Amino acid sequence: MTKTFYHLSHIDLDGYSCQLVMAQTSHTMFSYNANYGAEVMDRLEEIIDTIKKSKQSATILITDLNLYPEEAKWLNNEVNRLNEGGWNITITLLDHHGSGKDTAAQYPWYFLDTERCATKIVYEYAMEHYGLEAGGWLEAFVKVVNAVDLWHQDEVEDFEYGKVCMRLISDAKELSRVMFADEDRAYKLAMLEQAAQMRNVTNANIILDEALHKMKKEFFKDGVDDTLDNLSTKYIVALLGTKRSTMTIYYKGWRGFLSYGLGNTSIIGNGFLTEFSDFDFIVDVGTRGTMSLRGHNKVDVALMAGEWVGGGGHPNAAGGRIQGFKEQFRFDKVKRQMEDMLSNKEAMPGKLPHKIEE
Repeated sequence: MTKTFYHLSHIDLDGYSCQLVMAQTSHTMFSYNANYGAEVMDRLEEIIDTIKKSKQSATILITDLNLYPEEAKWLNNEVNRLNEGGWNITITLLDHHGSGKDTAAQYPWYFLDTERCATKIVYEYAMEHYGLEAGGWLEAFVKVVNAVDLWHQDEVEDFEYGKVCMRLISDAKELSRVMFADEDRAYKLAMLEQAAQMRNVTNANIILDEALHKMKKEFFKDGVDDTLDNLSTKYIVALLGTKRSTMTIYYKGWRGFLSYGLGNTSIIGNGFLTEFSDFDFIVDVGTRGTMSLRGHNKVDVALMAGEWVGGGGHPNAAGGRIQGFKEQFRFDKVKRQMEDMLSNKEAMPGKLPHKIEE
C-alpha cells in the first residue's frame, strides 16, 4: 500500500542521503530540509499547514535531526489535535545524534541509535517497514555515508569516497535553498545518485573528484554547452520567471522582483531584467539584511536604495542594509517584511518619482 510522507531532513550529506534512500521506495514523498535552529520549527509549521490543507492520512518522517523538547512537544500536540479531528497522521523520527537522548525518552515515535548514521538507520528501517529492496548501488552508498559521517577512517575506501561526497553537497550552492527548495533538493539528489552509482569504479574517489564540475554542467545544460556560470544563470533566470506571480513587489508604481539569498545579482539580475522586460528592477535580500538592487535603464535604483535604507550606488546598480532585518527560512515571511517596509517608506517624502503609466 502506497503511503504519503512529509520528509524533513538535515542539509548535509547524511541528511540528503536519507532522502535519496526514501526516493527509492514506491511511496509518495513531499520533502523538506532544515538546518538546526529556528529553521526546524519553520519547516515543521510548514508541514503541518500543508497537511491541514491536504486532509489525508500521512506520516511525518524526520531524519538526521534531533528535536529539542519544546519542538517535539509542539509537533506531538499538533498531530494529536489533527487526529482528534479525524485525520490519521503518524510521526517517525530516525536519528543518531546523542543530543536527542532526553527527548527520545519521552516519545515512542522518536527512534535514536548513536551507533549508525541516519542514512543507515533509514535504509534498514525502510527495508523493514517501507518495502525497500536491499542491495545494489544503494547499499554500497549507505556504507560510504556511514563511514564518513561517523568518521571511520579505517574503512579507507568508503571514507575517502565519502569525503568527496561531502564536498559534492557543500559546494552545490548554485541554487538558493529558500527560493528554490524543491529544485535545489532535486539538484543535490541527482548529483548524489550519480555519485552513488560510481562507487565501485577503480579509484572512485579520484574519478568523482574530477567529475564533479562536469556533473554540475550536465545538470544545468539545455542542449548547448557553456561555462558553468552561464549555464546555471540561464537555468536560474528561467526558474525566476516561473515564480513571477509570487515574487513581485511594487514601490511607487515601479514593478520589482524580490529574491532572497540569490547572490550573483549582477549577472543573474541583469539576465532576468533582459529576459523579462515588464519588470523595472530586481532586489536580492541576503540572510543578514544586505540588499542588492539592479535596474535596466528604467528606474534609478540608487535613489530607491536611498529611500529604503539610506543606501546608494549607481542608477542601475545599488545596495544597502536593512536595519533590524530578521533572517527567515520561508520566502513568504521575507516578502511580508519587505512589503511592510516599503509601505512605510512609500508614505514618506523622497526623490524617486512615481512611475507614470504609459
